[in-house]
Amino acid sequence: MTSTNAGHTDNGDWLVGNPTSGQLASALWIGSVGLLILGLQPVLLGALYTEGHVSGDELALVATAEMIAIAIGSAIVAMLLSARNMRWKSAILLIILALANWWTAHVATPHMLISARTVAGLAEGGVVAVATELIARSRRAECIGGYFVTIQTLAQSALALLLALYVIPAAGSAGGFIVLAVVCVASLAVAWKVPADYADLPREEHFGNVLTLPSITALLCIFCYFMFFGAVWAFLEPLGAQFGIYSWTVGLMVSASLAAQVLGAMTATVLEARIDHRITIAVVGAIAVASSALLASGPGLTTFWAVALVMGFILLFIVPYQIRLAITADETRTAVLLVPAAQILGLAIGPIAASLLIDGTDFRPVPEFAAACALASVVLLGLFILVSRRRRAIA
Repeated sequence: MTSTNAGHTDNGDWLVGNPTSGQLASALWIGSVGLLILGLQPVLLGALYTEGHVSGDELALVATAEMIAIAIGSAIVAMLLSARNMRWKSAILLIILALANWWTAHVATPHMLISARTVAGLAEGGVVAVATELIARSRRAECIGGYFVTIQTLAQSALALLLALYVIPAAGSAGGFIVLAVVCVASLAVAWKVPADYADLPREEHFGNVLTLPSITALLCIFCYFMFFGAVWAFLEPLGAQFGIYSWTVGLMVSASLAAQVLGAMTATVLEARIDHRITIAVVGAIAVASSALLASGPGLTTFWAVALVMGFILLFIVPYQIRLAITADETRTAVLLVPAAQILGLAIGPIAASLLIDGTDFRPVPEFAAACALASVVLLGLFILVSRRRRAIA
């Protein structure tokens, strides 16, 4: 099997290298394994809480620690390590992740649980970089990014259904994490289909292309958008309870939202080349502000349902356009490698920041904070456009 290290020649759909469709699919699957937990956290962490392994505060710490670790792991592998020996790196990271999931199934204290999920998060971030490194080398990065989020969301949906209906009722949360470990071990077969080496992208020493105003504003725009979603999603159930909506109904909304996420990712994959990324990000940001405002207004059941579905749809619909934004900010595509870190950090920090505003049992400040985050994302997009135009004028 050939590697992608074919030099900097013109290879049609690829800036550098020329991976086969099988190699690309393998890399996207490996990356998807690293993000399975994002769709499974409500099921697995909810089971840990129900079984009495963690309190509510400890549960939040576990979730936050893992997401921050994913962001750190993806940034370390993408920015500090070479894109060589990717098969071995994929295999080693999958083994570490499998062991961390097995460890999670057998820990006895909340502190050990946090440690286990932090190790898991670092490995998860590493395997995410296996996919994003290859996506960054494509001339159709937005389209392949759409495929990536579609694959991971379909896998999350299928596994969430399996765990919720069969595994957790029979074997509890431990059984769920053991299933995740089994998925990691099974994926070792796919790891050997990943390209051995990725051809080098041109990068500035000391990451100079990331430490520019366009790159920083683009990544902050992405970060703020995911803060919006993370804040609302973490408190969707207590928000519903405040407005008289039963928890099992909110659970149905979460499941339906996963389906909407798949639809959003697939729609973006079809439309990404036909719509300007700046217009799309601005419109989606406006929808996010309106959705948050509706949640803060004390909505009825029908409106609450509609907002949950719309938020699910736009969450992944916007991802290919955010990839294009990062490419526009940095043509060497170094900034693209930090998009997953910006997204996941937003998902992690959003709930923490919003929780500081909660007054007793009043959760209305949460969607108000989310609206501010979505608005900040749109403002940062405007700043990015102004900075980019000024740089072009100077050039």
